[in-house]
Amino acid sequence: MSTEGHGTKAILAAFAANLGIAVAKFVGFVFTGSGSMLAEGVHSLADTGNQGLLLFGGKRSQREATDEHPFGYGRERYFYAFVVAIVLFTLGAGFAIYDGISKWRDPHELEGLWWAVAILGVAVVLESFSFRTALRESRSQREPGQSLVQFIHRAKAPEIPVVLLEDFAALCGLCIALLAVILSHATGNPRWDALGTVLIGVLLGLVAAVLAVEMKSLLIGESASGTQQDAIRAALVADDAVLRLIHVRTEHLGPEELLVGAKLEFRHDLTLPEVADAIDRVEVLVRADVPAARVLYIEPDISRDQPTAAPVAD
Repeated sequence: MSTEGHGTKAILAAFAANLGIAVAKFVGFVFTGSGSMLAEGVHSLADTGNQGLLLFGGKRSQREATDEHPFGYGRERYFYAFVVAIVLFTLGAGFAIYDGISKWRDPHELEGLWWAVAILGVAVVLESFSFRTALRESRSQREPGQSLVQFIHRAKAPEIPVVLLEDFAALCGLCIALLAVILSHATGNPRWDALGTVLIGVLLGLVAAVLAVEMKSLLIGESASGTQQDAIRAALVADDAVLRLIHVRTEHLGPEELLVGAKLEFRHDLTLPEVADAIDRVEVLVRADVPAARVLYIEPDISRDQPTAAPVAD
């Protein structure tokens, strides 16, 4: 199976950045005692594990089809991306909200303002590098005129949208943590830090919810994009032996693999071997225009709604 669309470069960049950031934030927590810093450290640690899950899912999805799984393992990439959403929600959001509430009830004075500012500044630089890498990777996959929000919603390969959302949440979380630490020191009220910790948790929870919804849709099974469906319909009726397309159904078996099922009405004067040859030609035409359409099932039938006439696309 092709590795195109796995976003490996963006995942590795995010993995390296998050690992370095997590270590820096935990060091900062030791020197400052900041709950926001601890929450951000756990967040970065969770993100590091998430990148590992995405790489693991991409590797497992390339296994050959078996009798038990005749359509292959392409959807493993969706499953592990869904696991990322669960990890982000439970480990990232859950811990941050719990720790923030605890610090609000029992506030502790913060120390080492400049340690916190310096570490968070380094984290912003590293996270920005990861986010920029993911943005560059997304440009090669986005359709012309497609916004970033539309890309995240419509993308069939889960890795780049996951990294983009994680990095965006991380950058927002760093800004919240920085503001919370500064306000705590400026006012002498450590509850600002507790509030920042809770806000980081809420932010992570929202991002996790968006990821879960998107990955759930892909796990259930989404159809091909509108552009791909138009190309498939056109290819199905391109052969002279085809009178019309009765209907077609598509579903993603993985990010780069489509299942296509279609009913076609062929010329009525064809013999059975000639129909079989025509089906072979149609399959070649479809795969030439949409290479992702690797699994095709074409059924000859007679349209009972329309009289036999010129080819018409459904």
